[in-house]
Amino acid sequence: MGEVSQEIIQLSKAVHEDVIVYRRHLHQNPELSFQEYETSKFIKTQLEKLAIPYEEVANTGVVGVIEGAKSPNGKTIVLRADIDALPIKEENETSFVSQKEGLMHACGHDFHTANLLGVARILQQLTHTFSGKVLLLFQPAEERVPGGAKAVIASGILEKLGGTISAVFGLHVSPRLDTGQIGLCAGRFMASADEFYLKINGSGGHAAEPNRAVDTIMVAAQLLTSLQQVVSRKANPLMPSVLTFGKIIGNGAANVIPDHVWLEGTFRTMDEEWRKQALKHFEEIVYGTVKMLGATAELEIKHGYPMLINDDALSKYFKSSIINHFGAAHLEDVPQWMAAEDFAYYSHKYPSVFFLVGIKNEQQRVQYGLHNAKFDLDEQAFLTAMQAMTVGCLDFLEEANG
Repeated sequence: MGEVSQEIIQLSKAVHEDVIVYRRHLHQNPELSFQEYETSKFIKTQLEKLAIPYEEVANTGVVGVIEGAKSPNGKTIVLRADIDALPIKEENETSFVSQKEGLMHACGHDFHTANLLGVARILQQLTHTFSGKVLLLFQPAEERVPGGAKAVIASGILEKLGGTISAVFGLHVSPRLDTGQIGLCAGRFMASADEFYLKINGSGGHAAEPNRAVDTIMVAAQLLTSLQQVVSRKANPLMPSVLTFGKIIGNGAANVIPDHVWLEGTFRTMDEEWRKQALKHFEEIVYGTVKMLGATAELEIKHGYPMLINDDALSKYFKSSIINHFGAAHLEDVPQWMAAEDFAYYSHKYPSVFFLVGIKNEQQRVQYGLHNAKFDLDEQAFLTAMQAMTVGCLDFLEEANG
């Protein structure tokens, strides 16, 4: 891969400015999950300019196809980028700030999409170097459960266009890693995510006469404490588990006990069997506690994405590929991350690798975190991201052919 590796470096530099233009256009025109109509049109236009055939999927998704010019080897690799934005009002003052009030690419999906378009341009000029097929998957709705990945898999389009899928690669920008760094965690990488929506029903009354009421505030307080035992006393201490409540509403007053209290939260872990057990414990504690205290409960559990698993063998191979291209100093073994990603669905069906690309350059700007209204990134990171995805892809196809 030495000669090809040098070609990838030069090609990434040649398309870099155009990829920045792509990203800024997408950043100015964010669209929410399953509403990415203009984003989809933009992607199709760029693929058409490259004469890359494509098909639609999940309404706003796009799958492009690039075939190597060498003798077919029956291998297909999927490169995935997510394309949706978030309902966040941007607070940056750049020349390409979001033009849609209350919407923002605050999670880097504009970068992911522009990056894959850049990779498409590079691969299209390197078809003479590889065998097999590359599917360019521009996936909608990563930010909204049940997620676009589930719809893509259910559609069967990957097998329709690529036959047996040998591997799926995806990336995410990381504000914790410096520009030029690649982060990888083999095995269990990201958590499952389930959400709780709980309404506690009691009997309100005067704060001076709690004996005449069923105090929903105190029931909620008891539940907040008791439910933490799902993690502290039921979970294996060696298994990452998080139970967090981020919203509580009790519309009473200093001297009024409310009839109802609402709680909302999330449970995350990295083991699917424990996940099922934990949700069962959660329900038992909720209904048992409210009954004991004379209240009732209405509980909705929204099942989110499963845990994300980076295939061990594929991770080892990708790691070797990155070290050979960039040098060991540019690869960082990152810890497990309790965030959730619908890329996880691919990882349960196909050998998959989901890696991180550093976008932090604090000499350039203060780096804010993901989902922050001031989130921005170092666009020099495109060089690392394009090269990493292209090198990983071509190395895999070359190895598969050999």
